[in-house]
Amino acid sequence: MSDFLITNIAQGLTGDRAGTRFAGALRVRGGRIAALGALSPEQGEQVVDARGCVVTPGLVNTHHHLFQSILKGVPEGVNEALDIWLAEVPYRYWPLITREILQTSARIGMAELALTGCTTVSDHHYIFSERYDYDPAEVLFGVAAEFGMRFVLARGGMTKGRAFADATMPPSPNEPLAQMLERIAATAARFHDRAPDAMTRVAVAPTTPTFNLFEPDLREIAGFARNLGLRLHAHLNENTAYAAFTQKMYGQRPLEWLARHDWLGDDVWFAHLVDLSERELDLLAETNTGMAHCPQANARLGSGVAPADRLHALGGRVSLAVDGAGANEAADMGAALYSAFTLHRATKGVGAMRPETILHWATMGGAQALDLPAIGEIAVGKAADLALFDLSAPRFMGLHDLALGPIICAGAPVKHSFVAGRPVVVNGALPQLDLATLAAQSREAVADLRQALRAAQ
Repeated sequence: MSDFLITNIAQGLTGDRAGTRFAGALRVRGGRIAALGALSPEQGEQVVDARGCVVTPGLVNTHHHLFQSILKGVPEGVNEALDIWLAEVPYRYWPLITREILQTSARIGMAELALTGCTTVSDHHYIFSERYDYDPAEVLFGVAAEFGMRFVLARGGMTKGRAFADATMPPSPNEPLAQMLERIAATAARFHDRAPDAMTRVAVAPTTPTFNLFEPDLREIAGFARNLGLRLHAHLNENTAYAAFTQKMYGQRPLEWLARHDWLGDDVWFAHLVDLSERELDLLAETNTGMAHCPQANARLGSGVAPADRLHALGGRVSLAVDGAGANEAADMGAALYSAFTLHRATKGVGAMRPETILHWATMGGAQALDLPAIGEIAVGKAADLALFDLSAPRFMGLHDLALGPIICAGAPVKHSFVAGRPVVVNGALPQLDLATLAAQSREAVADLRQALRAAQ
């Protein structure tokens, strides 16, 4: 189904920076948008009825941790801030995640995302260890293929572990730098597609440069990535501890320090960036370095609200992300849209954020962060990555500006979605996925993890 016509579009948003709207019909040919406007069905043409829906570009999630979809609400971490949460959730549980548990977790995350309008996922997987008898990258690409969604593996890893006070913590899953780079190169050779509408990509994504790399590694990793034509990604400035650490160790704030090591530029995007100085904001804007804004996860952990609005006003690159479900139990794009809309206004005033701006971050902004110029906008010639949000539920009744429903009302279900014209969500469901089976697998996985944790302690 790469040729069809979407009719009865009364509420359409293109995803551009200006918040441009459209109405009428949208024709897809060969997986691309061929025409917009007052169009009638051609003989034999398949028709998708958008009556009662808002039509947007498919949403782009630029920072996730699919392995955490099976680590929601872990009691030991649910009321902790970032540093203790890291120790008690991902770094406590990572040795216990089997191939089967990772597959289940990734399916849960991809289902959450797809059913909330996401069509492109960038997953920052940072646990690679000799203790695993499987390749996490292979598992994750395999699950993404099941869903038919675009998938960017931000291949993480670390050459040194972050120190935690608890002596019972499992040792960090470190890799020697040469081995890490060799394995990333092998993964890229297998999965990285350079096309502007690629279905699979690989990025070089050390976990956190501040804590998980030796300083000499930085320039070598940046050169390696650029020699292979791969983008760079990492966590940065997720709370004030990042700046305190680099100022103590290197006499500079994190972005100024990374600038010394060629880690800024339009081929780099960082997750979080909650704590930024004015100079760091300027550096991001001047170098076109991107932000993956994770409003809901940052709020859940008490880390703060990133100045995404200010970076946007400076002409910088902002994208939207949900982050891992271990720190964000509603790890879906609808929740991320609503969180960005409300949190910026709550902390900075009602004038801080327009709903259309948030959709732009979640569409074109994400496409720019991932360097996928063929997606992220509804325009002739672009890939037909589309989401049709159903506004039939009571929460949308009485809404004067229906086009804003998926952003300002939260939780708009997806009726249909497409990637390159191929259906992902059909009539509100994922045809290839048995949700009852997945639910049973998820319960079994949680029980297995809790039992394995007790046995390890």
